[in-house]
Amino acid sequence: MSVRIAVIGHVEHISLGRVPAVPRAGEIAHLEAPRWFPGGGGGVAFFQLARCPADLLLFTAAGNDEAGAQVLERVSRTGARVYAARRDRPHTRDVVMITPDGERTIVVLGEPLHPERRDPLPWDELAGCDAAYFTAQDPAVLQAARAARLLLATGRRRTAIVASGVRVDVIVGSALDPREAWSLADFPRPPEALVLTEGAAGGTVHTADGMQRFSAPLARPGGGAYGAGDSFAGALTWYLATGLPVVEACSRAARHGAAVLGALDPLEAQVAP
Repeated sequence: MSVRIAVIGHVEHISLGRVPAVPRAGEIAHLEAPRWFPGGGGGVAFFQLARCPADLLLFTAAGNDEAGAQVLERVSRTGARVYAARRDRPHTRDVVMITPDGERTIVVLGEPLHPERRDPLPWDELAGCDAAYFTAQDPAVLQAARAARLLLATGRRRTAIVASGVRVDVIVGSALDPREAWSLADFPRPPEALVLTEGAAGGTVHTADGMQRFSAPLARPGGGAYGAGDSFAGALTWYLATGLPVVEACSRAARHGAAVLGALDPLEAQVAP
């Protein structure tokens, strides 16, 4: 029996390349070996899940320009069912600069485009999902996503999580990012598990019973950090949807994050389960 998973959120038009250093005021930086792909928090997790043997759904929004058309064409090529609300505005573009130490600096052009509950999308499909991963902003969309058997959300969306009144099963964040380094006490309705990644060091799982660590495989040197956490989140959604306990699922998902840490292009580096 196939596993059905939904990804709900933004997919941005990414231009990524290496730079010797992030430019200072008045300087110009030239991206080396530039490439484009659909990314962002929802996009990278979506493509990781597209490598899994899942019946995959994407709920997103797209702009009315060439960038929006390119993104929709590329995500549709995966064979997933793509449900995109259309916006009468340009699609969000990101410029990602990777420095020699692998760190990324991101410049976002415009606000990310997210699906909203008022959009005429087939929200009833979520009730038939084994898991849903939420990276959107509308609390009402999170309420609709609660119909899935298992609900995961990025810690970046704490405001929407709290406003929705929904209890999310698993919240995924980064202990290294102040926007995501929450504790269970930061949520009026704490999740069953709060997962905080620590890059190449692995991460921790926090539950009412305490904290457990999980490790990550060594990443190849010379890669980039862009997309590693979102690839981890996509893989974690898959492993949890198949029924694995959360700590074991994190340990397995860490391999997927490490694969991206060791490469420049996250979509090329992602590995199947």
